Amino acid sequence: MDSLFRVISGNFNFNLGKFSLPVPYWQAIAVVVLLFLLVFLMAKFRRHYVDWSFKGAVFGVFFGFLLALILEGFLIIGGRTALTSVLGWKNPPPAIAAALDNGRNKLIQVLGIKTEIPSSFAKDNTTVQGAVEVLQNLNPADTKTVKAIFCK
Repeated sequence: MDSLFRVISGNFNFNLGKFSLPVPYWQAIAVVVLLFLLVFLMAKFRRHYVDWSFKGAVFGVFFGFLLALILEGFLIIGGRTALTSVLGWKNPPPAIAAALDNGRNKLIQVLGIKTEIPSSFAKDNTTVQGAVEVLQNLNPADTKTVKAIFCK
C-alpha cells in the first residue's frame, strides 16, 4: 500500500514541444477520469435531449399535418388549393384541374356541405360592376342590411 501511495504521489514529465511540465500521477489520473465522466455525461445528455426533441416533434408534426389538412380542405371547398394559390395559377393544367375537382367533390360529399361557394366567386376578383350586380340580386331585407353597413 505504501509503494502504491509513493507511485501515485510521484511526478512524471509531460512534454509539449519545448515545454516540460512535471505532473503528479494522481492529477493525471484525476484528469483522465474527469474527462471520461465529461464525455459520458455529454453523451447521456445528448441522448435525453434527442429523446425530448423527438417527443415534441411528433406532437408538432401531428398538429401541423392536421392544420394543413383543415386549411387545404377549406381552400378546396372554395375552389382553390394551396398549390394553385402559391403558384398563382389561374388556369392550372387539365390533369391538375381534374384532380382538384374530383378531390373537391369527394370532400363536399364527405363533409355533407349543402351550400357551397360558387366557383365563379372563388376564382375571379370582384369588380365594382360585379359587386353592384350582386347587390341588385339580393332580397330587400339583405339590401337594407348592406346599406345600413355602408351608410353609417
